[in-house]
Amino acid sequence: EASVEVEGETISVIGPGLLCLVGLGKGDGEEDAEFLARRILNGRLWANESTGKNWDLSVVEKDFELLLVSQFTLQGSFKVITLSLCPSSFSSNQASLEMLNTRALSSSQGNKPDFHTAMGPGEAREFYASFVERIQKAYEPDKVKDGLFGAMMKVNLVNDGPVTMVIDSERQRRTTNMCRRLYSMQPPTRRLKRGALRQPKLVSL
Repeated sequence: EASVEVEGETISVIGPGLLCLVGLGKGDGEEDAEFLARRILNGRLWANESTGKNWDLSVVEKDFELLLVSQFTLQGSFKVITLSLCPSSFSSNQASLEMLNTRALSSSQGNKPDFHTAMGPGEAREFYASFVERIQKAYEPDKVKDGLFGAMMKVNLVNDGPVTMVIDSERQRRTTNMCRRLYSMQPPTRRLKRGALRQPKLVSL
């Protein structure tokens, strides 16, 4: 079960199903949207009571609902501070080294989240709306709810299990590109018998 409140008013409610927090990043496109939509609708996250198999049925097969909520903070990360120290400079002054490390650890730069990889608000609003529409068309419109883009929302969730999955379209894109590069590699040249066909070679990492 999940719901979304905005300014004290409940705007979306679902029963059993999936709450999907959607973080849009710079460079996301149609390929990412298609991959995410397919994974959300086809991911086998429920047990099959008829067969006793776990992780066997999808949200579509269970005829459950979906609640999509845009959340740009999923693109956030904490800045990393890198210090270049010369050991010989502090060999005779351990106190100075400890003081420097203390200052680095207490620096606010390392504790403030950064969201530079998040998609810009204008582009994200349009992309998110099209993504919700894509899910609705692929499933059933009345079973797909969403929050209010850009608003301060209060998201309530009853998480059975709990079960939480992370779906990263960028990682999938990198893996796909790597596989394409591997398949495009030519196998080592070697003598073949006349009339023999060269077989493709799978390169494993």
